[in-house]
Amino acid sequence: MLRKISSTLKRQRKNEKRSEKRSGKKAGREDMDTREILEKVKSGGMTVEEAEQIFRRQPFEEMGYAKLDTHRKLRSGFPEVVFCSGKATEHILHIYQKLYEENGEVFGTRASAEQYEALKLHLPNLEYDPLSRIMKIEKPTKEHTGRIAVCTAGTADIPVAEEAAQTAEYFGSYVERIYDVGVSGIHRLFSRLEMIQSANCVIAIAGMEGALASVIGGMVDKPVIAVPTSVGYGANLNGLSALLTMINSCANGIAVVNIDNGYGAGYIATQINRLGEKK
Repeated sequence: MLRKISSTLKRQRKNEKRSEKRSGKKAGREDMDTREILEKVKSGGMTVEEAEQIFRRQPFEEMGYAKLDTHRKLRSGFPEVVFCSGKATEHILHIYQKLYEENGEVFGTRASAEQYEALKLHLPNLEYDPLSRIMKIEKPTKEHTGRIAVCTAGTADIPVAEEAAQTAEYFGSYVERIYDVGVSGIHRLFSRLEMIQSANCVIAIAGMEGALASVIGGMVDKPVIAVPTSVGYGANLNGLSALLTMINSCANGIAVVNIDNGYGAGYIATQINRLGEKK
């Protein structure tokens, strides 16, 4: 399998080099155009604002089976993240190598242990968490600011919570984990209420009937991101019951993401946390 991956990558690199030779520049990256733009800014022929607008529209890395958005961080403040599930191992390996080369770190969700074992041979700094299924290489000196509270109703919700928490941490947020504080023992939630209320944003994760988000929403003055999970028995309908409870909540200030979407919650919470820290 690994020999096959290596052989595939070699062929891909050969094709890329041929393309670069024909075009006189790296595929997908307009290096000469970038230099010309910078020279125009330097000479006064273009304003910084005009150059910034051009850079926000380009470039991407053409890989045939993928187009890596290498300027996403410039436009949105967040680099591209890899959704690993369903991707061929050789594709993920090449994507991870490119993103790591571009950003000095790389982050992927819903990865399998098999994918990790294959990539680890080529990327020795790669880390894998089997609980959240996150596979990443992260800069060790990263600063974490603000505060996001990640709360779960039960222990079974922790895999989704860890996806949310580790996403937020990767993007530079400080995260407090407050697990197993569901409504069947609400005194457990009250014991951590001061910590929850001090956060810039709260992520409330629950399966079953999904009531936790409504309870927290009525007790804090910050945005609450509700994440329904597929935890529960038959009539939970793989998270649909929790989703319907959360989107029909009478508590104000609650936004809901898709079932089991910890990554989406962590991303939005980081945006909110950044705004809170700008004050």
